[in-house]
Amino acid sequence: MAVVVVALLAWPIGMLVWANGKIEHVDALSGVANTPGTTYLIAGSDSRADGTIEDTTTPGARTDTIMLLHVPPSGPAALISLPRDTYVEIPGHDAGKLNASFSLGGAPLLVTTVETLTGIHVDHYAEIGFGGVEQVVDAAGGVNLCLESPPLSFPLNDVNSGLVWDAPGCKDVAGPMALAFARMRYSDPTSDIGRAQRQQQLISAVTGAVAKPSLALQPAKQVRLVSAGLGALFVSNGTNIVDLGRLALAFRSATGPGGITGTPPILSIDYRPGGVGSTVELDPDTSPAFFTAIMTGTLPAGAVGGMPGA
Repeated sequence: MAVVVVALLAWPIGMLVWANGKIEHVDALSGVANTPGTTYLIAGSDSRADGTIEDTTTPGARTDTIMLLHVPPSGPAALISLPRDTYVEIPGHDAGKLNASFSLGGAPLLVTTVETLTGIHVDHYAEIGFGGVEQVVDAAGGVNLCLESPPLSFPLNDVNSGLVWDAPGCKDVAGPMALAFARMRYSDPTSDIGRAQRQQQLISAVTGAVAKPSLALQPAKQVRLVSAGLGALFVSNGTNIVDLGRLALAFRSATGPGGITGTPPILSIDYRPGGVGSTVELDPDTSPAFFTAIMTGTLPAGAVGGMPGA
């Protein structure tokens, strides 16, 4: 019996130690005063090296995916997508698009800009390269994703992202198509709003795929998933494998029936303040109260935000 117990414990403990040693860290957090709950800022970074960059006007590093995942002391967990083109105050710089803060100052400036925008302290930062999405989905054995009409028109063939979808509905896809699914926006009349919804759907699908009980009996698949996931991941200093496990649980909670998903209240998706082109304008009258309700857990569960007037 002792041998069996040791054998059962050795593998998961060994996996945790091994996985923790593979995590790469980056200096990202601001050190500002804590706010209630635990907050994760998740950024999806892209590289021009893979030849699929859609926007060549933004210099330097870039991030098209910016999500705030918050677990309040009580109340529902929330996964809020912040549109990359949100017009914001960037500390130390002129006002501009949210993803410009990442281009100008990397993870530290992105974190500070999000904290300034939301009033919510970021406890953990996680950045994943889009190229890693393919490997994670393939290591999970593919995922099931859905597209519907409206707002999309079919057959869909988005040349910028490479997404091809013949008719409305769901299908099992491998890594390359999942990556195109997460990137596509030019064939969507809701642009970044629709892309944020698809990215949240992809994250939920991956989380569901890797949470299957049968995975516990597949050590080789566990190793492939950990290698694929951590190989493209950077996290803030002090964040460890246990924190990432809590992040995954928070994702499941936020994207489940008792969670909150969506965007902040949006006033315009074509706000032109001058000098930065078309931007997304958050509603200045309702956004502060929205972020406070997210932080304190007083916002009811369900979908929030979306297109203006939705």
